[in-house]
Amino acid sequence: MDPASQDINLNSPNKGNSMDRSDNIPDVQAEGAAAAAANSAHPLPPGLTEEEAEELHLELTKVEEEINTLRQVLSAKERHASELKRKLGLSPLNELKQNITKSWQDVQTSQAYKKTQETLSEAGSKTSAALNTLGTAISRRLGDMRNSPTFKSFEDKVGNLKHKVVGPRGNGDAVSSPTDTTPTREHPPFENPPF
Repeated sequence: MDPASQDINLNSPNKGNSMDRSDNIPDVQAEGAAAAAANSAHPLPPGLTEEEAEELHLELTKVEEEINTLRQVLSAKERHASELKRKLGLSPLNELKQNITKSWQDVQTSQAYKKTQETLSEAGSKTSAALNTLGTAISRRLGDMRNSPTFKSFEDKVGNLKHKVVGPRGNGDAVSSPTDTTPTREHPPFENPPF
């Protein structure tokens, strides 16, 4: 078999085998050469021997395998939990509502919330007191204005104008419009007129 037809796939069980087996090197030497080639590609950190590096690589491999196993276990547990929730009739929306309710209760019992609530309550009572004081001051000011000679003069002028427009009537008199028509017996309201 010529060298071009050799299997060069490193993962293949026939890697580099040819019909001529006279140049085969024992596997131990090949592994040592591969490790030496790997070490030359990745030099060892200072203070670390080849044996320590090999132990660390083995430990890293173990830890990565454990991580993959734990991921698979976690995935299985999550599927089982979602199956149980489905059987119990718990939907993601219900869970969200419960989480929000619990979070809100946690917030309400927190010291920061209580302190903020007290501060806002105090600010609200101070604002209410300030608005009461402002309202009282405005009422007093309007009362003072109403008693002022300028306002009394204005009030008299409006009263005179009203007297000229409406005429002298008592408070009980009704105001009638010139367009008002008084219903008569001949044509009572809401009755069809004769044709």
